[in-house]
Amino acid sequence: MSTIKIFIPRDSAAVSVGADDVALEIARRAVAENLSVEIIRNGTRGALWLEPLVEVQVGADRIGYGPVQVADVADLFKAKFLEGGAHQLCINKVDELPWLAEQDRITFKRVGIIDPLSIVDYESNGGLVGLRRALAISEKEIIAEVTESGLRGRGGAGFPAGIKWKTVSEASSETKYICCNADEGDSGTFADRILMEGDPFTLIEGMTIAGIAVGAKEGIIYIRSEYPAAIAQLEAAIAIAQEFKLLGPNILGSGRTFNVKIRIGAGSYVCGEETAMLESIEGKRGVVRSKPPLPAISGLFGKPTVINNVLTLSSVPAVLADGAASYKSRGVGRSLGTQIFQIAGNVKRGGIVETGFGITLEKLVMDYGGGTFSGKPVKAVQIGGPLGAYFAVKNFGISMDYESLIAAGGMLGHGGLVIFDENVDLAVQAKFAMEFCAIESCGKCTPCRLGSTRGAETIQLIIDGHNPESNKKLLLDLCEVMTDGSLCAMGGLTPMPVKSAMINFPEDFDSRVEVAK
Repeated sequence: MSTIKIFIPRDSAAVSVGADDVALEIARRAVAENLSVEIIRNGTRGALWLEPLVEVQVGADRIGYGPVQVADVADLFKAKFLEGGAHQLCINKVDELPWLAEQDRITFKRVGIIDPLSIVDYESNGGLVGLRRALAISEKEIIAEVTESGLRGRGGAGFPAGIKWKTVSEASSETKYICCNADEGDSGTFADRILMEGDPFTLIEGMTIAGIAVGAKEGIIYIRSEYPAAIAQLEAAIAIAQEFKLLGPNILGSGRTFNVKIRIGAGSYVCGEETAMLESIEGKRGVVRSKPPLPAISGLFGKPTVINNVLTLSSVPAVLADGAASYKSRGVGRSLGTQIFQIAGNVKRGGIVETGFGITLEKLVMDYGGGTFSGKPVKAVQIGGPLGAYFAVKNFGISMDYESLIAAGGMLGHGGLVIFDENVDLAVQAKFAMEFCAIESCGKCTPCRLGSTRGAETIQLIIDGHNPESNKKLLLDLCEVMTDGSLCAMGGLTPMPVKSAMINFPEDFDSRVEVAK
């Protein structure tokens, strides 16, 4: 009897809902029934509402069952699921599931499909093509390709990656660095983690290409301590990459040198800001630096440094492999390529959606997300993390790209969407934004450090009905000071959720009972 391949994710999300126990129970029953099976612990496909998702290789197809619990395993064996048998948990061919089939997966094309730590799997599914091409052309040609592709920073700033690389490349220094910002701290975001756990070689390949392009020999991944599984996966992947000469002093026999190290953060949200991250890597307190100088000129240890987010660097291999024209054929306007949207909160079908820029908010929330988990009407969607704007149902037609969201008073950020039903109170959410800033502020500048505390107090006065109209005016004045006077986005963007809540949901601020003059 031939060995049957079974894929069960080891991703943190899947494990949190029992994937490890399901894998053990399937293995136990297979032994008891004298069946030859190989259980491969892959990454999640990103359809988190189906986790634990068990996939069985049947011929050329993978038949999916989910969400599977330990109590379901006996019935699955009775239904002959190892042969693709019918069962109430069966979703048939996973690749044909509309939720997945309608996406355009470029950066995430291997996530959930391969064994994350198998170089053979990685290469047979298109890995290393970009790196080999990068080694065959000049540094200027690599940078030109990345620039032409229109790839922009996926961490939130949206700055063109090619321009940043060109600046570092032209800087005069014997030592340069590639820093990957994996401090994924925004609420409702998890794409970095899923990619690092499900396809770590893509990130390593992207960092290596960046190092070759700008003349850097060392890369550092700054990853949040709350991601222990991702840290372990990356450590294992780096060791394997070194063994196969994908890292080290002689990359693929080219004579080029590049190494990757991991630096674990200590849980500070503000260290997601690039200069605070540099301070933390250097062993200092994570406090924002004044700019200029820009990190591309004087970054880590005062040396020219490329700082990109996980998704930016992980998009680079596809750009080099398929060419700039292929990548830029997706998207709209100046927002080119694909964006990895993360759908979370009170939502029926949460998870990862990779598609070209320009998809509407409504399609993401209602078609992919399926509306609210509670079944109640959607009231608000926060886009871009805790500092992002709150949008109402009337805004559902908005195009999900950098420029359209800015024009609408918001930002794309890291691509996270947090959905709320009709029970949410946006005045309370606005207060939370100020409280969050007060807790997470590095304390260096007054508008952020004190403005956030005064902002939370002022919103509470509005909620309690104390001179609401005058306090709303005061709150807007405070927001203006924080926006204009803060050193970084921590204080500068905190007014965005507050003002958007006031503009798009005025009833949550106007319906308070005035009890004092």
